[in-house]
Amino acid sequence: MVMEIVLAALPLLVVAVLLVGLLWPATRAMPIAWIAALGVGFFAWNMPPEWLAAASIVGVMTALEILWIVFGALVLLYTLMQAGAFDRINQGFAALSDDRRVQIVLLGFLLATFIEGAAGFGTPAAVVAPLLLGLGFPALAAVIAALIGHIIAVTYGAVGTPIIVGIQTPLEDVAFTQQAIQDEGMTVYEFATEVAAWAATYHALVGFVMPLFAVGMIVYFFSPEEERSLAPAWEVAPLCLFAGIAFAIPYWVSAWFITPEFPALIGSMVGGAIVVGALKAGYFVPEDEWEFPPREEWPDHWVGTIEPGEGGNGGNGGSGGGPEEATVADGGQSMSLLKAWSPYVILVVLLVVTRVIDPIAEFLQGPLFIIEWTEILGTTLASEIEWAFVPGMWLIVSALLAIPLFGMAGSQVTAAWREAGEKLVAPLIALVFVIAMVQVMLQSGAHAEIDSMIVVLAQATADLFGPAYPAVAALIGALAAAMAGSNTVSNITFGAFQFEAATQLDLPRQIIVGTQAVGGAIGNLVAIHNIVAALATVGLVGQEGRVIRLNLIPLLYYALMVGLWAMLFVYVMPGVWPDVFDVF
Repeated sequence: MVMEIVLAALPLLVVAVLLVGLLWPATRAMPIAWIAALGVGFFAWNMPPEWLAAASIVGVMTALEILWIVFGALVLLYTLMQAGAFDRINQGFAALSDDRRVQIVLLGFLLATFIEGAAGFGTPAAVVAPLLLGLGFPALAAVIAALIGHIIAVTYGAVGTPIIVGIQTPLEDVAFTQQAIQDEGMTVYEFATEVAAWAATYHALVGFVMPLFAVGMIVYFFSPEEERSLAPAWEVAPLCLFAGIAFAIPYWVSAWFITPEFPALIGSMVGGAIVVGALKAGYFVPEDEWEFPPREEWPDHWVGTIEPGEGGNGGNGGSGGGPEEATVADGGQSMSLLKAWSPYVILVVLLVVTRVIDPIAEFLQGPLFIIEWTEILGTTLASEIEWAFVPGMWLIVSALLAIPLFGMAGSQVTAAWREAGEKLVAPLIALVFVIAMVQVMLQSGAHAEIDSMIVVLAQATADLFGPAYPAVAALIGALAAAMAGSNTVSNITFGAFQFEAATQLDLPRQIIVGTQAVGGAIGNLVAIHNIVAALATVGLVGQEGRVIRLNLIPLLYYALMVGLWAMLFVYVMPGVWPDVFDVF
């Protein structure tokens, strides 16, 4: 049994040593990790060659779908850069504050959580990181701020997909879980709704400090080494906590009393309106502006192939000056703020419409718009690419609509698309191999209906901790999400397992499965292919190990605090919360 656990963990150990320990780029580390997974699958799990190949093909198809999203984000980014729209966006933020800490709260938290609620699929980092880069953030700081800022919303990403697809559907498909839920007088949908509500409770109690966490990470690690301090973060703590609470309250209320699909959207819209209104009224505005060090003092690993502020004058790379008047493609006239933002407004509208209006969503997910491969190489494995439904399609559409909107010349459009294509090479290599490795591990038990490598690792964790299981349940969810880069995949993989573990240990099922939904969200902080995708949008592929190292800090905070609250709910306050909510 011990050897089985060690072998199951071997591909992850390879990733940890090469990517995080030795700081190898993912383009070098992940092919080796994939080979390790193939070896373990063949020799220890007796996977036939056709199953190993089929699982890898599933990974390739998943990678292509993600690359479609990355390409769309890059095309939209470079279109706005060529049009000069970033100049005007910079001016808009300067009207509220030039302070980088305020910009993290507005974009890295509030905008990122809204985009996550509307789109999911790693879109927030792919959209927000380039925006922060265009404002003059170092590429590495832009990625970290965007990844940390949106985590609280991931459980409800893409209009509740991790709950509906990740929790409800798998529990309906497993006879044991379906019967157990019905025996409690509930439907599976009602159970999934309660899981979503418990997840929101954890997130609200733990995640409302994430704006402060994101600001603290940036001001500490992106200051000169001899001047590192959290003092600049404490200066804006009132704003950060106000933003976190303004988001968390409507978010929590939505999850418990409205719908499990819209907590992230409602929290970000209501919270965003409150925070922007407060800043415009003069509340929470910092007395002194905080800025990055001068550009010439930045270490090489802070910046990649896209220069910060490249799309506009507002990104001064630490010089401290304000933005100049923008000269843009539409006849050299000053661009309105609404016009500059309009491609992103169009994007959000398109994403919401294509997900909220069922006939449209069903049409775009129909056979006409799906590239599907069933029974791959004679196995039961299948994969599909929903090219018209995923955000990549609507990022491209938004970029195309921006061409006449900004009156762009053909040479500008060509340059934008060429730049986007050139930036895809490195993430293509990394994503294909990381997701192929993940699929080999996930599918390692499917050919013989035995426990996969992932389940073996999770079961060992449950056996090890016993009654203390609630303290580590979120970490189990984070494990799958860290590899698969998806809260939905994590929930599909471990939702039924967490349900069964709670049953065996006589623990409240909704509370435990709720920690799974949260763990699946926080695992995205260190999910390799999400990081690769985000780094690709700012031209910094190769720094995955550094991002993982830094993001382990918020991940451990989140997981430990969720574990603490789970222990309290299970053992200190059993039955209290359901009775309280029955009052409503």
